[in-house]
Parts: sequence; C-alpha cells; structure tokens
Amino acid sequence: MPLIRIEPKKDRATDLYYLEIFHPADAQQPFVTTEPRYKSAAAAENDFIATIAARGNLSS
Repeated sequence: MPLIRIEPKKDRATDLYYLEIFHPADAQQPFVTTEPRYKSAAAAENDFIATIAARGNLSS
C-alpha cells in the first residue's frame, strides 16, 4: 500500500504546475502543496523525486 500520493495540478492564474502531496495516500486533503513553478506536470514530479533522492543520499 502506498504511503503518499502525489498529484500535479495546473494553476490557472500562472499557467504553471504545482504538486499536492497526500499523506496518507488515501487522505482527502493534501498534506503539502507546493508553489506553482513548473512548466509541466512531468517537471513537477521529476523535481520532487530528485529532491527526495538527494535528501536520501545525504550522509548523517
């Protein structure tokens, strides 16, 4: 069972994409909402994955 759900959304005012991150995955309201700053849904998702991967590779 997934722990989180990520949904890219398009902001009508800026024509840019943002992410809604839901935790737990079946939550009705997002746990985190990013600022609209991505030109595509794929760019938003890829940036999120890259951020998680970079944080996971930091040594403690």
